[in-house]
Amino acid sequence: MVAMLWLAQDRLLFFPQPLRGAPSAPPGWTLEKVSLAAADGTPLAGVLALPPGEATVPRAVVLYFGGNAEEVTAHAREAEMTYGRRAVLLVNYRGYGESGGKPGEHALVADAIALHDWAARRADLDPARLCVHGRSLGSGVAVQLAAARPVRCVVLTSPFESLVAVGKSHYPWMPVGWLLRHRFESIRHATALRMPALFVYGGSDTIIAPAHAERLAAAWGGPVERLRLDGFGHNDLDLNPRYASAIAAFLDRLP
Repeated sequence: MVAMLWLAQDRLLFFPQPLRGAPSAPPGWTLEKVSLAAADGTPLAGVLALPPGEATVPRAVVLYFGGNAEEVTAHAREAEMTYGRRAVLLVNYRGYGESGGKPGEHALVADAIALHDWAARRADLDPARLCVHGRSLGSGVAVQLAAARPVRCVVLTSPFESLVAVGKSHYPWMPVGWLLRHRFESIRHATALRMPALFVYGGSDTIIAPAHAERLAAAWGGPVERLRLDGFGHNDLDLNPRYASAIAAFLDRLP
């Protein structure tokens, strides 16, 4: 069993999703196709959703990193509802959508840094108002990006302190700490992070229990806001109308 889990852990952790049709934007918004090469040459693909109107000053921008079974360009149509009139960068992980390669912790974090730097170089986007949002697996990517590059704030949906802790809660009889290659130890970075953070998690989440989000929030070095949605689990949080409104309100409160 141990050998099987060691060999199969990538397939158990990552569930690459194909592109299902062309992404759509909110009314009046435009979608710019994004294609860039990672540091090792792997092609990454996604979209940049831009709000309507001429940009007289550089726009605030949100970088979104999804869960382990998300094709993130499908979220472009919800950009305004979730983030207000901010640009939203949605680029798929390696092996997801039209991105090449295979996913892995170090590669995904390196790609996130490359995406941050790409956005920060654009004249129409404001690097001083760049926020990151990570959901589930993407929370581990978002935290490591925030530790490596300056970001204005962090939104974490269904986050965890480390995948080792999550694994141990599901498989207490397995040597999870020895087996996991992709550890996403967010709590190692949390105390040094000073930017504001919003934690949104489900009170009935059986995949990543609320205690994991609460331990990470308790360790965070900057101001923290929490929204626990009782009665909601891991995959249905965005069905609660408070989910999107809380994220938009959090971003609007930042000076």
